[in-house]
Amino acid sequence: MGRHGWDSDTRRWRFTALLGVGAVALALVVTLVSTLSGGPGTTGTTRDGATVHGTPARPSAAPEPYVGWGFTHTRYSADEGAGAATTRVEQLLTRSRGLAQNQAIMGWGADNPEPVQGHYDFGALDRRIDFMRASGGTPVITLCCAPDWMKGGRAGVGNTNWSQSALETAPTPDHYQDYADLAATVARRYPDVKHFIVWNEFKGFWNDARSRWDYEGYTRLYNLVYTALKKVDKDIMVGGPYLDMDSVDPREQNASTAVKGPWGAVDQRVLDAFSYWNAHKAGADFTAVDGSSYTRDDDLLPDEFAAADKFTAVGEWIRRQTHDLPLWWAEYYVEPADGNGNRTGWTEPRRVAAQATGLIALVKGGAGSGFYWNPEDRSGRGCAGCLWTPTDSAGGGRELPMYDLVSRFAEAFPPGTRYTSVSVAADDVPNVRVLASDRTVLVVNTQDRTISAQIDGKRFDMGPYEVKWLGR
Repeated sequence: MGRHGWDSDTRRWRFTALLGVGAVALALVVTLVSTLSGGPGTTGTTRDGATVHGTPARPSAAPEPYVGWGFTHTRYSADEGAGAATTRVEQLLTRSRGLAQNQAIMGWGADNPEPVQGHYDFGALDRRIDFMRASGGTPVITLCCAPDWMKGGRAGVGNTNWSQSALETAPTPDHYQDYADLAATVARRYPDVKHFIVWNEFKGFWNDARSRWDYEGYTRLYNLVYTALKKVDKDIMVGGPYLDMDSVDPREQNASTAVKGPWGAVDQRVLDAFSYWNAHKAGADFTAVDGSSYTRDDDLLPDEFAAADKFTAVGEWIRRQTHDLPLWWAEYYVEPADGNGNRTGWTEPRRVAAQATGLIALVKGGAGSGFYWNPEDRSGRGCAGCLWTPTDSAGGGRELPMYDLVSRFAEAFPPGTRYTSVSVAADDVPNVRVLASDRTVLVVNTQDRTISAQIDGKRFDMGPYEVKWLGR
């Protein structure tokens, strides 16, 4: 686990690479033009005089706490690349009736938003938000991470430290209000964005001396951000704490006795952090967490499909603690990564089947929204688990199997879905996972062999790891 649990967690970080020099540095200088009174891409102001970027999509009169199912943009995405490829993805997303799309304000494809206090660089974030608008997605912003000057680093263009350890550093307490002010600036710039998640996985909030999370510090930051966003617009939906619901071997010292199963046990220190935030938060419109079905040691207990039951158990515990506050999974993982953070060891059918099983488990735990971490890759070695092929060439931007799963799941099971029971032949129960509404039945073959299954009164064959959609 390491001293604070991040050592084994590098499998999930996706950071913007170190910026080059020359033309890139010049571009940064050019784009660092903004104070709150204006900047590139500005088309107007709100009633309080704040900068508004672009042409906002029409916001709903009363945003709902659930946004449905979608994905998170990472370092490479379809807002950049060959025109034919980016257009292809935009059209693909438009046809999918608006998958929810999540983007961090710094890192994962976004530049430092405030390299100098009071001066902003929103160029990259503008581009991502514009892509969300153009593709019809419901935009979500994750308020992470913090400019260097808020955490003891140097201010200024070109001084951003993009190393993993630097990006994982939280603002110092004397800059919590500065970060809340930045959050408010972001909210005013994108008035059509109505859903914000505060921070990411408690990055920088580990207390070495106490060997536990600094949940007091995170909650202070959260409350300041929550208050600042509500002052911008009372209808903005705010959620947290975006904790990684780490699980361990049940025999480990910090294993919880309250949330456990054949898949392992949640680290009690995570539950303690969640409970503190829940008791001391200024408010929340939804709860957001993340986690993997495997343990911190990458063990899938007892296998990759049964391990997904962790999502159900964690979701049920959270809903009890929050009195059924809407539950989001900001990230969810079912496939352990290698030492370089890559998930390339499974075939795509096995990957899709395990992901579908994970989604089913999330729903059964009470979740109504979740974001697939899109591992866009431009290495030329393929793109295991990606939603579409890389957009750096004209032939890219083509749908991949994981896109079919995520988009069909979002369309079949939107917020407000009434889930129903479905009959499964007794002999088939160990082999399949099923989720049903009054219109659609999703069936997953968890076996690496062909099976014959009787679901909802229908008998049919399923190939190895096949995912089947049935109408009702």
